[in-house]
Amino acid sequence: MYTQIALSTAERLILPVMADDSSRRAIQNVFSLIYGLTLPSPIYAQYAFAEKLKKANRKLPQIHLVLKNQITQYMGSASAYSTVLQAIDKDINNLFKAQPELFNFDNLREGIADIRDFQTAGVVAYARGCPFYTLASGKLDLLDKRVQVNEDRRLLCASDIDKIVKKL
Repeated sequence: MYTQIALSTAERLILPVMADDSSRRAIQNVFSLIYGLTLPSPIYAQYAFAEKLKKANRKLPQIHLVLKNQITQYMGSASAYSTVLQAIDKDINNLFKAQPELFNFDNLREGIADIRDFQTAGVVAYARGCPFYTLASGKLDLLDKRVQVNEDRRLLCASDIDKIVKKL
């Protein structure tokens, strides 16, 4: 119920995906549950979230950005990851062509961002409650362990954060 309340007030959505079939299915579920596309039976249409919003004279939120995670540090999308991400791209592209009004961008390049996995730096920043930009590099304490945060990778992740913020 709380998710539906939040979605009913949202104007734009950000869909994070990983290179796995669960993310691919999650994207399909978003379009089914929020927009009423590809429902299991026509009888569900009258109870669908999209239909309820229309009856209340509310607009459906639009997809603003798809964030694709699991990018390797040195060579772009790894081959296994790339295969699944390409399948997700194909699904989104098909929906974009069939239902462009569900998106608030004019071409897929504007609405899709590849981001690297933040790995150790992300875990350390999160666990310490530390903003990513103020995270120090080097050997750091994390609970009972010493971990290495590499500055070059931290800067690459910060660059990805900047890219996302610009798209917002």
